[in-house]
Amino acid sequence: MAHILIIDDSPTETQIYRGILEKHGHRVTSESVAEQGIATAKREQPDLILMDVVMPGMNGFQATRSLSKDPATSTIPVIILSSKSMETDRIWGLRQGARDYLVKPARESDLIERVNAALGT
Repeated sequence: MAHILIIDDSPTETQIYRGILEKHGHRVTSESVAEQGIATAKREQPDLILMDVVMPGMNGFQATRSLSKDPATSTIPVIILSSKSMETDRIWGLRQGARDYLVKPARESDLIERVNAALGT
């Protein structure tokens, strides 16, 4: 069982992905603002972060870059989970330090497969 932090400003999507992850035995924490998500990641040291891109204030690309450059959080894998589906978005997300990039809505099997790969399980 891994601790997964979801950073997403959509309560509906957060609940959907929380349900999927909990069904597969993971413990889930969530934040709806990137800045608060970064603070939570530093404090709680989750095993993995699912990151939305389009959020008010700091976006998910900026938050991913911040997490990947901070020694306190740089080892936490980030999977970007976004409605932004252009190949350039995926490449940019990976360049910011994301381990993987999934387009919403992600199928349960794809999400769990990518989460397990990022966790090394």
